[in-house]
Amino acid sequence: MMSARWTKGYTDAELDSAQHRFGLVFPPDLVALLREKRPVEGHDWTDDAAIRRALDRPFNGLFDSVERGRLWWPEWGARPSSAHAREQVLRGVVSLAPKLIPLIAHRYLPEEPHESGNPVFSIFYTDAIYYGANLDDYFEREFTGWHGRPWPKSIKYIPFWSDLVERFAENRNCPA
Repeated sequence: MMSARWTKGYTDAELDSAQHRFGLVFPPDLVALLREKRPVEGHDWTDDAAIRRALDRPFNGLFDSVERGRLWWPEWGARPSSAHAREQVLRGVVSLAPKLIPLIAHRYLPEEPHESGNPVFSIFYTDAIYYGANLDDYFEREFTGWHGRPWPKSIKYIPFWSDLVERFAENRNCPA
């Protein structure tokens, strides 16, 4: 559990520049939060190299899982024999999913839908869970503890990422 430490927010120009540089559209609740304040432990949107690594981390972890034989969904077709072909299939699948916006460590907010209230995911290889039903819920859990609040009855479905959570939920004892 992290302590709730915040620092000053970004300017409109900094947020606009970050979204442009990384080809993202931040949902309105994230824009409002980052204008007001940002978590000290969070990713720094002025550090291009660190943000690029954070943006690449979910795909890289999934590809590592593919290569270790831990991930291949039947709807992707027959598992290709070459690593390059497997990478291309996975890239195609992930390219159709909403982009993930890094928040803190391996916690991500989906870019789409372009509206407030998207869930926050923790994505580490195939270990994918909901870490918050929305941004407010996420920061409450991140800063005060995982079990401090009951989970809502439903969490907004996000293509691919919610499927990843659901398919691996049986292997863990936490909300899917």
